[in-house]
Amino acid sequence: MTSFKERPVRIVGVPMDLGASRRGTDLGPGALRVAGVRKCLKDIGFDVQRDEDVHVPAMETRASFGDPHARFLDEILQVCEDLAAVVKRALDEGATPLVFGGDHSIGMGTVAGVAGHYRAKKEKIGLIWFDAHGDMNVPTSSPSGNIHGMPLAHIIGNLDGVDDALANIAGFRNKVGVENVALVGLRDIDPEEARIIRESGVHTWTMRDIDEKGMPRVAKEVLEVVNDGTSGFHLSFDVDGLDPSVVAGVGTPVPGGVGFREAHLMLEIMADSGLMTSMEVTELNPLLDNRNAGAKNMLHLITSAFGKSIL
Repeated sequence: MTSFKERPVRIVGVPMDLGASRRGTDLGPGALRVAGVRKCLKDIGFDVQRDEDVHVPAMETRASFGDPHARFLDEILQVCEDLAAVVKRALDEGATPLVFGGDHSIGMGTVAGVAGHYRAKKEKIGLIWFDAHGDMNVPTSSPSGNIHGMPLAHIIGNLDGVDDALANIAGFRNKVGVENVALVGLRDIDPEEARIIRESGVHTWTMRDIDEKGMPRVAKEVLEVVNDGTSGFHLSFDVDGLDPSVVAGVGTPVPGGVGFREAHLMLEIMADSGLMTSMEVTELNPLLDNRNAGAKNMLHLITSAFGKSIL
């Protein structure tokens, strides 16, 4: 397998905010672009190809939000199907997709595209889901009906209560086996969702685990899980996994998250493996940020994930 460090990067923008309650994550891709991610990736030696964008309908143009247990399901489904095709094509053409969201419902499309590429080669992937939240509600358990709290359940696909259409994005279920899923940074979980997580078999590292073990050990354990029998891992990075002092511009901030230097170290260790297939950044909300400070901090973290080092 060719290391991601040797492949060109293709940035994909997905201005989605249909999966969340608070508006503004649709502006996330623009904020990251303005912060200068493309230039910084080129500065560390990457060939950054043309940007692509996936069309997302504006919430204001919708007649209704549809099913209250899975708001804007039809629209989110279409966006994720389109995104899966764009991501798979990028990988098929030898590029590393770097997806800018948008709320975390886009993860269903991104992972479907990555898994579809490797599935065609009879290979499988691991998944690092960095997030303060579990994102493993299903329509019947969700307190809000917001789909950005459900993507991981539908990526796994074989849990009770998942929506069939969302679980079958790109034409197949079970995008990633639970044995290769790593949930990192957890600290805000609904009670019913906690039960789903416990019973699912996914591997979890809460903030208590990070505090007790330290980030170097956690990162090592995570890589062992996601690279066990796989061809690499996708990194789904929800910025609310960070402490709000690092990125304030999120719709669901939770105190006590991963700090700036801890996040750098985690991403540097992951980059050292050379096994990252793809990355997405989600839930950045510039409307709630301070003069794009969150996007500027994410710029440094993204380049760490792509192998930038101090020396």
